[in-house]
Amino acid sequence: MGGGDKARLRIGDATILERVLARIGPQCSRVIINANGDPARFADTGLPVVADSVPDFAGPLAGILAGLDWAAANAPRDEWLLSVPGDCPFLPRDLVPRLHQARAAAGAPLACARSGEWRHPVIALWPVALREDLRRALVDDGLRKIEIWTARHGVAIADWPAEPVDPFFNVNTPKDAARAEGNAKEYPDV
Repeated sequence: MGGGDKARLRIGDATILERVLARIGPQCSRVIINANGDPARFADTGLPVVADSVPDFAGPLAGILAGLDWAAANAPRDEWLLSVPGDCPFLPRDLVPRLHQARAAAGAPLACARSGEWRHPVIALWPVALREDLRRALVDDGLRKIEIWTARHGVAIADWPAEPVDPFFNVNTPKDAARAEGNAKEYPDV
């Protein structure tokens, strides 16, 4: 994408980050941003910016652990962390309740989203109570694959249709950005 934060790309009348925050803000008691590098680049959001606590860019699980650690230290009454990537401009307005519903129905401690045939393991609910187990998996075992770790505990799947617009479509290329722009124009309520 030529460098910079994909979350700052404009899709329709808002950046992807603005769209993400507008969708998850009403569903969550608190919102933080997990980002490595200079946190000042997100100062305009007024949100806490939390870097990975595991070194060497250990992947998405390191970001999840950073969020769980932040929640344990700053929101000790919160039991759950929702994670979403910063490049999905069409997140559903009912993401959190549907993930909780799937988790409760399956009796699983974790839940992730699926659209069509695609699982989205980063779009998930994580119990704060599992943070030390995740730390051991990352630091002691060198684990990097989300689905391997979640399989150890049990993960429920919450399904969404992928049409007319996949709610978990992510922008990775200029072609994706153009497609997202077209979707935003054609389906303004998505």
